[in-house]
Amino acid sequence: MSNPHRITSDATSATKGWHRSFFAVMAGLALPAMMWLSGCLSERICPPQGRVPVLMPLEVTGYCNCGLCCNWSRGWLGLGQAVIASGPNQGRPKAVGITASGTRAAHGTVAADTSVLPLGTIVYVPGYGYGRVEDRGGAIVGNHLDVWFPSHEEAVRWGRQRMYVRVWKP
Repeated sequence: MSNPHRITSDATSATKGWHRSFFAVMAGLALPAMMWLSGCLSERICPPQGRVPVLMPLEVTGYCNCGLCCNWSRGWLGLGQAVIASGPNQGRPKAVGITASGTRAAHGTVAADTSVLPLGTIVYVPGYGYGRVEDRGGAIVGNHLDVWFPSHEEAVRWGRQRMYVRVWKP
């Protein structure tokens, strides 16, 4: 005949093991959930902790990697390597999608006049999110930002907007 206390003991230890697993899973989900709610997992760029941003009035335009937005073209009949289309560097090779800081352009990539906002500056643009100044453009002068979009249609839809942007300089 089996011992009823032994069955109860096995059931109790199994229940305790389940509780431990449940709490471990919940603890593993709580931290990422709190970080996501704070914006640090949903965005690849987070503002520096403990520093107060400066509110700056800026003109914010959208851009993408296309030749219209980034002033490049391909050689004869649209074939060959991408080259700079105009300006003092016309005809020189162009690394499409690579920023002045050497990173690949993605959501959060911002181009600015680096005499106003140096490379590495973190910004929060209402309606776009957090970004980091990683690029500069020939047409970007003064209090002007370009925010990156994956398509030309999205960049055109964003258009040109004047707004207050939160800025954390490095």
